[in-house]
Amino acid sequence: MHLAKRGLRALGIAESFSGRTISTMAGVVMRKDLRIDGVAIASLTVGGMDATGAVLSIIASLRRRDINVVLVSGSVVAWYNILDPEAISKETGLPLIVVTYEDSEGLEEDIIHHFPGDEARLQAYRNLGDRVPVLLRDGSRVFTRTAGLSTEDAARILRDFTRDGKVPEPVRVARLVARAAMRWHRDTGAPR
Repeated sequence: MHLAKRGLRALGIAESFSGRTISTMAGVVMRKDLRIDGVAIASLTVGGMDATGAVLSIIASLRRRDINVVLVSGSVVAWYNILDPEAISKETGLPLIVVTYEDSEGLEEDIIHHFPGDEARLQAYRNLGDRVPVLLRDGSRVFTRTAGLSTEDAARILRDFTRDGKVPEPVRVARLVARAAMRWHRDTGAPR
């Protein structure tokens, strides 16, 4: 991957949910110059364990060979639905950066409380490993987990794709698309 390449493409992924059963996940392909040239949507189960499959579904549905990196907002989405960044990177051959925005003590106790006896979910969370802080151009700090690339390369990509605040543009736009799609499904009763 040539990080300095102007046409570098990132797939930003974010999700949105307001109900108790289904969440909407969106992916937005964005070039480094902030041109959008692809969008895809998937559904996942609130409280399920299908977040990894939803990300893989978005990547597959785009049918793109020019995506250079995947940026995902959060590794625990849709009420404790846990991603497997290594599996996504391995299956797609794409490097992956999971970005979160707040420091925390972790979610292990919450998972034990909400999902007693769910050892698979707890192990999936533990397998994520520690988050690494990254400073952005404006001095803001985000936290990352990476698969398929170094923390230094992830930091450079995040700095290149973050214009204002802490949220990289592909992820910010994906979040807007996910919210709009979720509202549309909710308001129209359209099937997912």
